[in-house]
Amino acid sequence: MIDHKEDVGKSGAGDKSAKDIKTTPKDPKDAILEALVELAGEREWNDITISDIAARANVSLSTFRDFFPAKGAILPLFFRKIDKAVLESGGDELVGEPAKERLFDVLMRRLDVLRPYKLGVEGIFDWTRGDPIAAAAVNRLTVNSMRFMLEAAGIDTEGPVGAIKLQGLALAWARILPIWFRDDDAGLAPTMAALDRELTQGERLVARAEDLNRLATPLLTLTRSLFERRRPSPTRAHPMKEDADG
Repeated sequence: MIDHKEDVGKSGAGDKSAKDIKTTPKDPKDAILEALVELAGEREWNDITISDIAARANVSLSTFRDFFPAKGAILPLFFRKIDKAVLESGGDELVGEPAKERLFDVLMRRLDVLRPYKLGVEGIFDWTRGDPIAAAAVNRLTVNSMRFMLEAAGIDTEGPVGAIKLQGLALAWARILPIWFRDDDAGLAPTMAALDRELTQGERLVARAEDLNRLATPLLTLTRSLFERRRPSPTRAHPMKEDADG
């Protein structure tokens, strides 16, 4: 396993990449995003108003409305911003490593990028735990983010097994975040240990799913073939009827 302890504990390239995305926003949309995440770390989600966000971002309500219909609509932009930073921070140093190690590295880089937003992410997470509709919406965003994290690790996400990987990793990520929120260790040892356990368990589940998929595929192919054979061919109009109609 790649050792992340030194990288987390010192202000190296990884720390710089995390700070680079939290700079003074250059446009109103970024200012609004930064304002929401900051406020989410300071108060309950339901206590944050659009006016609060606009005031913190130093934009008018009219400008806010130009970009977003509601505060929840800001979250997809936040997820995309984090995804982009993670994808741009990767290299080819783990190309020859096992899939689990590559994914471990990608997800640790994601936590590194999220570090400046830790309080805000925790506030958003707490909101989803008390609101099933919010939880479902954030789960969809997480699943899509995990699609790109898996792809960055060189792991296939297509087909039925791919869908299992995506949702399984999204659920695992939801179990990792609370540990990360409470992790005060400079090397993030508790978080790393929990992530390793989750990925090991996920690897076993995916292996079983792939075995079942291999067993089921021939049967599904045969069933589809039989169905196609039994499907009645389209009836053609009788020539005399065609002439009569003409």
